[in-house]
Parts: sequence; structure tokens; C-alpha cells
Amino acid sequence: MKAVTEFSSFTLSQALKTKAALAAEGKSPEEIQASLGTTYKLEGDKLTYFVNALDIADKNAAGLKRVLVVSYNEGENVPSQATKVEEMYYLPELFITAKPAAPAKAEGRGGRGGGGGRGGKGGGGPKGSPWGLSPEEKALKNKPKSTT
Repeated sequence: MKAVTEFSSFTLSQALKTKAALAAEGKSPEEIQASLGTTYKLEGDKLTYFVNALDIADKNAAGLKRVLVVSYNEGENVPSQATKVEEMYYLPELFITAKPAAPAKAEGRGGRGGGGGRGGKGGGGPKGSPWGLSPEEKALKNKPKSTT
């Protein structure tokens, strides 16, 4: 594979808008191509590649990153999404989007202490003061137990 050139999605999307505006004015394809060449300062083969890349970008507008213009030698594997126009292949490169992760299960987080807590020492009751027991809690703890 030999990369000839590439066109970014930003440039291609702007050119597609320009091309649509010129087509709405009733310009011929040759006039549109000449206008795009002067607007984007392209000429010769690069202009031809650009116009062909516009057609590929129009078909793959969602998530397009860039369009690569490449040539393949005989025997090389050509990707299935590549489109051959004349002697060049136009390969749209798309952004890869991550699938949303499944929500985590609330139970069974593991760790010490069993249950679904954060581990640590058991108990599972409400958390007390970080400064120790309150005077009321101390009095209850130190209260002598009655034996009958």
C-alpha cells in the first residue's frame, strides 16, 4: 500500500457545503470542480482526488475522520470499505466509538467483612463519630450489667 494523499473530514465537510451551494446555483460539474480548485488551492491530480474523495465523504458522513487516497500493488489485500475510482483506492477512516458499559451490579463487591459493603471491619451499622464515642455512648457502655 502506498498512501498518495489524505483529506480531513473538516475540509471535506466544508467542501460538500460549497459543492451543494454551487449545484443549487445550477453550475455544471466542470464549473464546480474549477471553483473547488480555486477555493481550496488544488490543481491537477490532487484536485481530481479531492473531488472523488468528496463523493466518498458524502456516503460516509457519520463519524468520518479522513479519507485516504492510496494505491495497492498486485497481491495486496484491499480493505472491504475501500472504493476504487480509476486507478486509486479511496479509504474512509472513521472514528471508533466505544459502546456504553453495562451498569455495575450493586451486590457482591467482595472484600472483607462479607456482604456488599466496602470491606473493612464488620458492623454494618451507622458510622459513629470519627473522634470516638460520645459521652452518652460511653455511659451506656460502662453501665454495670444487672445480674438477677
